[in-house]
Amino acid sequence: MFFRRKGRLRKEYDEKLIAQLNRFKTHWQQEKMLLEKSFDPSEEVICQTKIAEAKYIFLLREAKQRNVTILK
Repeated sequence: MFFRRKGRLRKEYDEKLIAQLNRFKTHWQQEKMLLEKSFDPSEEVICQTKIAEAKYIFLLREAKQRNVTILK
C-alpha cells in the first residue's frame, strides 16, 4: 500500500524536474544570446548568464543522479 505511493511521488517529482530543466535551459539560452549580441556587456548581464548556466547545470546533474530521461 505505501510502496505504490512512493513510485507515484517519484514520477510526479521527475516530471516537475523535467519541466524545470526545460524552463531553465531556455532561460539560459536566452541569456547567452543576449550576451553574444551585446557589444559591451555589463557585469550584471555576465553574472546573470553565469547564474542561469549554474542553475541549469545543477538541475542537469540532479536529473542524471535520479536517472531521469526526457522522451520526446
